[in-house]
Amino acid sequence: MLSRKFFCTFPQHLISEPIVSHELGERFGVVPNIRAASITDTMAIVAVEIEGEPDKIDEAVAYLCELGVTVERIDEGGSKDLPEA
Repeated sequence: MLSRKFFCTFPQHLISEPIVSHELGERFGVVPNIRAASITDTMAIVAVEIEGEPDKIDEAVAYLCELGVTVERIDEGGSKDLPEA
């Protein structure tokens, strides 16, 4: 099992949806762990750690992007880069 960290920026229409907490685990068999979040009426920024098989993590990230979530991978050194998916 692998663990990767991401910053996810959710658009307004997805703020109230339990995408990270429910859908990622059920659809892709990964374990999401919300590490921090800042939520307003118009935007949500969530730091999430996703644990699972590398291909399943990539599929989960691709799904988030398809929904309109902006996903940025955080490497171990603390800098950000674009996700591989």
